[in-house]
Amino acid sequence: MLARVNWLSPVELVGYLASGLVVASLAMTNVVRLRTISLIGSVIFVVYGVLLGSIPIILTNAAVAGLNVWFLRKELGGGRTLGAVPIDAHAPFLQDFLRTHLADIHKSQPGYQSIPADAFALVLTRDGLPAGALLGERRGAELRLTLDYVMEAYRDSRIGRWLYTADGRKVLRDAGFRRVVATPSTSVHRTYLQAMGFVAEGDALVRALD
Repeated sequence: MLARVNWLSPVELVGYLASGLVVASLAMTNVVRLRTISLIGSVIFVVYGVLLGSIPIILTNAAVAGLNVWFLRKELGGGRTLGAVPIDAHAPFLQDFLRTHLADIHKSQPGYQSIPADAFALVLTRDGLPAGALLGERRGAELRLTLDYVMEAYRDSRIGRWLYTADGRKVLRDAGFRRVVATPSTSVHRTYLQAMGFVAEGDALVRALD
């Protein structure tokens, strides 16, 4: 006869919580969020193992937690190589990239439809791979943004902060720009730009590239 199991004991609830977090992490496309939720789940699994007195559960999930910490430090601690590569605005690669991600682009920038004539364009990269794109119209020393997009998986990888507040500014300055002007149409995009140091100037947001 099978032993009776108390499915709602406090110890089993800890196990259910840990399992739920690990499963939820696998459904996420954002790399930092995935690692963070997986880390929390693995730590709770360690607690679960301690409560059960199970050494295999403790060792396995301690190792998983350690790996998650290592990857998060690499993701957020400057271990990634970020870049911004100038590209012809009508290059087939860029056109295909933007077309592929158009539905995601419209979540934050619904007004974007196509590449404007004579647009200034950058492909944003992470570890040498495309991670986003920036488009704008040149007005003297001013860049009027028409698109500022990073793929969902890399939005917590500090690409925007690198571009506007770190070494990435040199790419824009070398192109002759001294400030960037944006007119966000959604609260999500506005909040992001303000976090990148843009300040209100009339109806627009402006970021000086000093």
